[in-house]
Amino acid sequence: MINDGGNMKVNDLVTVKTDGELRREGVILAVEEFNEGIMYLVALDDYPAGVWFFNEIDSRDGTFVELRQVR
Repeated sequence: MINDGGNMKVNDLVTVKTDGELRREGVILAVEEFNEGIMYLVALDDYPAGVWFFNEIDSRDGTFVELRQVR
C-alpha cells in the first residue's frame, strides 16, 4: 500500500521533506503513478514551477510528500 496521505491530488496543500530540518509547504501541481510509488510535482515558494518528489511504496523513509494537517 502506498502511503500517500489519503489519495493526494492536484491543488492539495502538502508539506515536503527536503534537505532542511523543517518541512516546507507547497501545492501539488501534478501526480504521476508508477509501480514503485507516486511522484508529485509540488510548487514551493522558491520554486513556483514545481519540484518533483517521489513517495516510495511501503517505506516511511521514502515518504517525502504528506497532506498538510489542518490545525
